[in-house]
Amino acid sequence: MRKGISLIDSIDWGIIVIYLVLVLMGWANIYAAVYSEEHQSIFDFSQSYGKQLIWILTAIVIAIAVLATDRQFFVAFGFPIYVLMMLALVAVLIFGKEIGGSKSWFVFGAFSFQPAEFAKFATCMAVAKYLSLLNIKISNLKTKLVCMTLIAIPLGLILLQGDAGSALVYLSFVFLMYREGLSGNFLLAGLFAIILFIVTLVLQDTTINLPFEIVVSGKSVLVTVLALISSLILIPFIKNRSNRGGFTMLRDVSVVVVITLILSVSFIYSVDYVFDEVLSDHQRSRINELLAIKSDPKGAGYNVNQSKIAIGSGGMFGKGYLQGTQTKFDFVPEQSTDFIFCTVGEEWGFLGSFVVISLFITFLIKIILMAERQRSAFSRIFGYGLASIIFFHVAVNIGMTIGLAPVIGIPLPFFSYGGSSLWGFTILLFVFIKLDAYRLDSFR
Repeated sequence: MRKGISLIDSIDWGIIVIYLVLVLMGWANIYAAVYSEEHQSIFDFSQSYGKQLIWILTAIVIAIAVLATDRQFFVAFGFPIYVLMMLALVAVLIFGKEIGGSKSWFVFGAFSFQPAEFAKFATCMAVAKYLSLLNIKISNLKTKLVCMTLIAIPLGLILLQGDAGSALVYLSFVFLMYREGLSGNFLLAGLFAIILFIVTLVLQDTTINLPFEIVVSGKSVLVTVLALISSLILIPFIKNRSNRGGFTMLRDVSVVVVITLILSVSFIYSVDYVFDEVLSDHQRSRINELLAIKSDPKGAGYNVNQSKIAIGSGGMFGKGYLQGTQTKFDFVPEQSTDFIFCTVGEEWGFLGSFVVISLFITFLIKIILMAERQRSAFSRIFGYGLASIIFFHVAVNIGMTIGLAPVIGIPLPFFSYGGSSLWGFTILLFVFIKLDAYRLDSFR
């Protein structure tokens, strides 16, 4: 921060205004999602919207506390906070209470606390701290392994809690690493793995009749075309490595394609094990429903079907605030939490949904622009971590309400009901706002 300029003058108030608009819109939609004639007051603290007001007020207090904290605290204590939160994730496995099928909550009377929501902030700080150290380059294998370990520890602990949705959020850190120099081939490999996973599941029970009474499985056909796919993907990358002779080029292509084939085939034949043994019954059912492998409109597909009906029934302009019939008669489960966007679609219509999505896009663009203007490597990396996490939450949450993503149970930032989620996102955002206030300084 330049000398003579106060913290208030240095803060980017535009991002705070968007934050407050999103939070207040979320509160209004929570009220609409659970509205009843018996509890008409929005300040009724016995209802979820009344409790959400408490979370909002305490979140503002937390935001002020973060802004009042010395910015060097976040840089200096990145690793200790990370270790503390990892211990909390271990502790919840031992002392936590199972809610909604996952043992990821500490419960103290009427108050519940989910460490996984705060572990995102801790992981973001730890990764930013490590990558901003002197002589650390993402191109080094050791750097990649350390970063992946920092991310894999909370991911694994949260998976043990049975909360696959919160665990998958940590995959979004790959976007942060890509900004810091990670090869795009890692993103390509991840996309390739997702495609293989989907195609393998779709083809696992498919048989193809060939001439001469030969019958092969769809999975075998998939394996036979992998060589061509691998070659198309990898040859351009190999050609850019260096100027080599034709024979050497052919050898390199052959070696890389063979290695890729081995890894791909191993991955394909491990899909069945992961799908059958690692995923829970409701997770398998939701994936089957999404990929149209098995249809269960009254079971696994019920939430999504009702969600699409609610959003579609809103039309262009919506049914009007508090007038949503799908909402009023509880056709969509979890409508104040994971499926809060249904209320937006039904009562505000296409235009209202467009406004909400536009606000989130503006919010993300603003964060990225703020991250790019940082002189501090720590601040820039932390900013991209924040953008990555919010992007993943928004894309998947809205995607699952309209049937474009599996139902994995993650909240819509600042909109969904819940104190842990709101507090976690508020801390993430306001730490970055605090760091941005010192953007003209060059501390690492």
